[in-house]
Amino acid sequence: MPSNSHIDETGALYVVATPIGNRDDITIRALNILGQVDLVAAEDTRHTGRLLAHHNIKCRMISFHEHNERERTPDLINRLKAGSSVALVSNAGTPSVSDPGYRLVKEAIDSDIRVIPIPGVSAAITALCVAGMPTDSFVFVGFPAKKKARRLNQLNDLAGEHRTIVFYESPRRISTFLEEIIDIMGDRYGVLAREMTKLHEEFIRGLLSEILSSLNARPAIKGECTLLVSGCEENKEVSLKTVRTEIIKALEKKENRLSEIAKAVAEKHGLSKNKVYEEALKLKHKMQSA
Repeated sequence: MPSNSHIDETGALYVVATPIGNRDDITIRALNILGQVDLVAAEDTRHTGRLLAHHNIKCRMISFHEHNERERTPDLINRLKAGSSVALVSNAGTPSVSDPGYRLVKEAIDSDIRVIPIPGVSAAITALCVAGMPTDSFVFVGFPAKKKARRLNQLNDLAGEHRTIVFYESPRRISTFLEEIIDIMGDRYGVLAREMTKLHEEFIRGLLSEILSSLNARPAIKGECTLLVSGCEENKEVSLKTVRTEIIKALEKKENRLSEIAKAVAEKHGLSKNKVYEEALKLKHKMQSA
């Protein structure tokens, strides 16, 4: 059991980071807080219960997840106003970062309730620190939109981003998502982190097409995935004149369909396939009307 150092204050909301896999990846302060607050609001009480039991902590818990966050938030705010201390935890990592908690944190701030971070593990930072990719500046996207149209729009908007891009994705959707990224952004360098801090921890590095081939060769993909994609690098940018010249040469050969030409040019220069296709379409119409 952790030491008996007192929690900072009552009537406070503690946002507590918990392990993303290995149960020992938790701070001493986090264990102290979880053992002393009046209530722990957990995304999954069974999951958190196993973590607490591992560290010999007994406490009162209540479920707090994406499906009941709206209903539970007023009750928790009332408890906090009455002086109760509450710890917010998700199943893995830092609450409210692609996990439930944003609504509760915002309501607590609006109600002048002190919100205290108890920092710790984050899957995005864990993957970034061992990826071997630029980390001085990065873009955290989290889980992409579930609806395909919205997801493709997201990727198109990110196609020109120069910083490292960080996504979360489920093992069921990761292969399809990789195909979409390659189609829109080109075959860039990336790192797929899977089962981080667990027994079967794995980092697959290489071109996105190579990562996809590795996954497709497996009977099944398990574990939540963190995907890092290299940004559109400055030294790989090409002028519109160069792109147009290559498209025109390919059109004159009449060997490939317009979509195939756009894909080849986009992948060569790390550009958005959709944007190259639009340019190719304009050039084709111009050549036909000439």
